[in-house]
Formats: sequence, structure tokens, C-alpha cells
Amino acid sequence: MFKIGDFSRLTCVSVRMLRHYDEIGLIKPRTIDADTGYRFYAADQMVQMNRIHVLREMGFSLQDVKELVSGRS
Repeated sequence: MFKIGDFSRLTCVSVRMLRHYDEIGLIKPRTIDADTGYRFYAADQMVQMNRIHVLREMGFSLQDVKELVSGRS
């Protein structure tokens, strides 16, 4: 498991954007520590984050990306 800062560095997505993606339900941390509120991401979520990053670079809106990664399209 990776803390949000480590996951941010590994995926080249800012902590601010990861928090925003969590808020809108695009990619949620695997776990959140109940005591500290720290967000933790799993290694397998890097693949999902990479897909989100590529779709955004291709010009898809966040809503479109959310639908594509959730399989609703």
C-alpha cells in the first residue's frame, strides 16, 4: 500500500487531483485510516490511474473518463 504522496509521485498525478478524483468517485483509495484520515492506494490501482491519465490526455472529460473506467459506456 502507498500513501497518497507516494502514489502521487509514482503515477505523476498531483495529490490535489487524487483528492479531487476521490471526491467525484473516479478513483477511490483502497483504504482510509480511520484515525488519521490518510489515504492508501494499492499497487494494482496504478494501472487504473494510468488509464485515467491517458484518457484525460486524449481530451476526454472527467465525466466521460468516469463512465469509461466504470464500464458504463
